[in-house]
Amino acid sequence: MKKRIKKIFENFKEKPEAIIIKNTSENLIDPNFFYVTGLEKGLFEGCAAILFPDGKLDIIVSRLESETAKRVNGRIKIFDNHEEFNIHLKNCIQDCDTIGLNFNGLSYHDYQDLSTLLSGYSFVDVYDALSKTRMVKDELELSFIKKAVDISDKVMNKIPEIIKDGMFEYELAAEINYLIKKLGADKPAFDTISSYGKNSAEPHYTNGETKLKKGDFVLCDFGACFKRYNSDITRTFVFGCASNKQKKMFETVLNGQKKAFEMMKPGITGKQIHTAVAEYINKSDFKGHFIHSTGHSLGLSVHDGGAGLSPISEVKLETNMVLTVEPGIYVPGFGGVRIEDDVIVTSDGVEILSKTSRYLIEI
Repeated sequence: MKKRIKKIFENFKEKPEAIIIKNTSENLIDPNFFYVTGLEKGLFEGCAAILFPDGKLDIIVSRLESETAKRVNGRIKIFDNHEEFNIHLKNCIQDCDTIGLNFNGLSYHDYQDLSTLLSGYSFVDVYDALSKTRMVKDELELSFIKKAVDISDKVMNKIPEIIKDGMFEYELAAEINYLIKKLGADKPAFDTISSYGKNSAEPHYTNGETKLKKGDFVLCDFGACFKRYNSDITRTFVFGCASNKQKKMFETVLNGQKKAFEMMKPGITGKQIHTAVAEYINKSDFKGHFIHSTGHSLGLSVHDGGAGLSPISEVKLETNMVLTVEPGIYVPGFGGVRIEDDVIVTSDGVEILSKTSRYLIEI
């Protein structure tokens, strides 16, 4: 982790003397805490990591997490109450003047507490440096992501065997989640989407009480979380025989995705890729029905920040960035098609990690 910490500080023009990454409650746990500590287990509510330019690391943890924290290659400080936490924190940064904080991952309440406790210090926002560092994955991160994608692929390949006439959307989601865990993931990466028919026209529908019937689209979007790293893939099937309109939608999305794959390489921006895909789809019969970005970065978070294939992303792709490529067409009242794969940017293109067939499967 020392190399990661040093890399974070290299992404500053004017370096802070230390960075504090502070967790709050369960819904405000900063993934950067796990990026710099390498911890795979534990919740670490109310805990903090303090980073220094030479790569050294202090972590302040509750006694509840102290045994798990022993896996960290750093100096561990244990607290039993808020006062002890504050004493440890002040001791860790006593020789510093300028402190970096991740304003994007800190609650307002915690910011107020830190401002009061550390009233003599200057604060700078380190979000951009953290985000830029995490965009490019190291070999350990890539190995975890590849495993997460492999699990998702195995689950997706099982779906044609699982679905049956009259099956509820929530039943399919339950089967998917069960297989994700059974095949070795820590948990699903996000709420599994299994939508039928016209519900597939809602990109973030998740699942409900709709029963499967002949002629329906079956859109499955899910991921596996392995050692905190995520995958995110989507396939759209047709239950029964696909209509001409369904086939045309599918072919248009598939060709749009192929266009993105062909363009992706170091130096090109996410905006250039998204614009090309959107222009291709808008020249088809489905103009105006591609309503989201072409892809997003992937890693410790499902939407990992920084790089993305969006209409506003000026970030240039670099080797070892990991992104999704997921064009879609959504026709309200009829249905939607999305095809999503996870890729690593290579020196001359992309390595497509997800291997499940991208062609239309009629079940």
